[in-house]
Amino acid sequence: MGAGKIVQLVGVLVAVIVGLGVSFDYSAAVIAVLGAVGGYFIAEDDRSRFLIGAIALYMVSGALGDIPAVGEYISGALDGLSSLFNAAAVTAIVLTTIDKVKP
Repeated sequence: MGAGKIVQLVGVLVAVIVGLGVSFDYSAAVIAVLGAVGGYFIAEDDRSRFLIGAIALYMVSGALGDIPAVGEYISGALDGLSSLFNAAAVTAIVLTTIDKVKP
């Protein structure tokens, strides 16, 4: 397992745990940094699909909050993942832009 996969797995784990309500100091910053670093390891061929997935996750992250007993937790976990994916999407967009303007 490479460094990229480890960063991505730790990012998902932290985002879900924070989304479920277990927060700590600077948790949002940790999620943002892990997302940005994890976004660097997204393969060039997968960036478009990843960006579509990040948009879809952002759109549905709060949609399951009305489910009795578990909706709040599902929405929280999806909100945390959405934050992670959005940070990674910024990195993917920057890398794609750099690849496009490179001679």
